[in-house]
Amino acid sequence: MTDKQPEQKKGHIVHIDIERDQQLSVPAERLHEQTVAIYDLLDENSFLLKEDSKNGQIRGYRLYLKTDFRHVYFDVRDEDDTLLNGFGMALGPFRRVIRDYHIVCTSYYEAIRTKSPSQIQAIDMGRRGLHDEGAELLNDRLSSYAELDKQTARRLFTLIFVLIHKAER
Repeated sequence: MTDKQPEQKKGHIVHIDIERDQQLSVPAERLHEQTVAIYDLLDENSFLLKEDSKNGQIRGYRLYLKTDFRHVYFDVRDEDDTLLNGFGMALGPFRRVIRDYHIVCTSYYEAIRTKSPSQIQAIDMGRRGLHDEGAELLNDRLSSYAELDKQTARRLFTLIFVLIHKAER
């Protein structure tokens, strides 16, 4: 659980909680990616529920994420922890990009140990491209529920990737 109160004048996430099956192990690199994504997301993000956008309401949100490995569930609450909206997103459309992202990330971490800087850079460019593709897909899939910027979508994609990582092996 992580809380932070950014000084923002737009809808934003102030808390993130990720419900994970404790029996599934997650590699240290992935947990580090999750930690960095949460820190960066709480430091700066733009997230506004559609109904708040229509009503002109600007507020902070508490976001709870969980998965059954077929869907990711978003439980969005206000800062007092009152439920505002809950929705699920099917993971089927993400399977290819998540699989490819996993392969490229694994290659990237291996390359850091053994490859030249130019080889690492080439793999990292591919990794960033897939990350952008996943973020765009996420933004499209969430567009019925919330408005978010590119960086917020990228960081949420990272959290979803780590959350379902075990199922993608």
